[in-house]
Amino acid sequence: MNTYMYNILIVEDEKEIAAAIEVYLKNQNYNVFKAYNGIEALEIFERQEIHLILMDIMMPGMDGIQDTVKIRESSNVPVIFLSAKSEDMDKILGLNIGADDYITKPFNPLELLARVNSCLRRYTSYSNASAVPDHVIKIGGIELNDASKEVFADGEPIKITPLEYKILHLLMRNPNRVFSIEEIYEKSPFRNEPAYNPDTVTVHIRRIREKIEINPKEPKYLKVVWGIGYKFEK
Repeated sequence: MNTYMYNILIVEDEKEIAAAIEVYLKNQNYNVFKAYNGIEALEIFERQEIHLILMDIMMPGMDGIQDTVKIRESSNVPVIFLSAKSEDMDKILGLNIGADDYITKPFNPLELLARVNSCLRRYTSYSNASAVPDHVIKIGGIELNDASKEVFADGEPIKITPLEYKILHLLMRNPNRVFSIEEIYEKSPFRNEPAYNPDTVTVHIRRIREKIEINPKEPKYLKVVWGIGYKFEK
């Protein structure tokens, strides 16, 4: 991905944090604009062509929630929320009002860059997308090609075993449906292998997560429903 093409707006009232993020992004050759409050962010957004916004939630005056609502009136530009809060309600509120992703401060710079790259790839892919063939299942940044038996995460090929492919195919063909471990075991080739038992499903789910998720500990796609099973969230 040619990062020279992309302009990223950092909206963060703590200047030290904004400066640190700017360094990370410029090291990846992104063009960076900075705003220290919501009003300043809207002014820059109106003057410049911005491809992604890193938006702090808690700011004086116009906060990140209000800013994003205003931006969403006229643009679908990707927005990643930055916040010191980690409660689920903050994440839910942010995503419901139009954010594309969420990262909690203090964050790992590599994770921040991974989420920025992922959002831009998805946005670019969506903007340029043609009709998806019948043999391709695409959910967010994950693409499964059932003709070639290949899996891609944000455009990058993923090495995956045949068993992992079968599990992922089952879950992606039925997005948001919860499958019990027993169902996954029965609907996959596990039962044909005498060395396997249903507990092995959990191990393979963990390995799939490690391959397709930016942060496997906080999965975006392959989620556990406690006491029931697993689902691929759309």
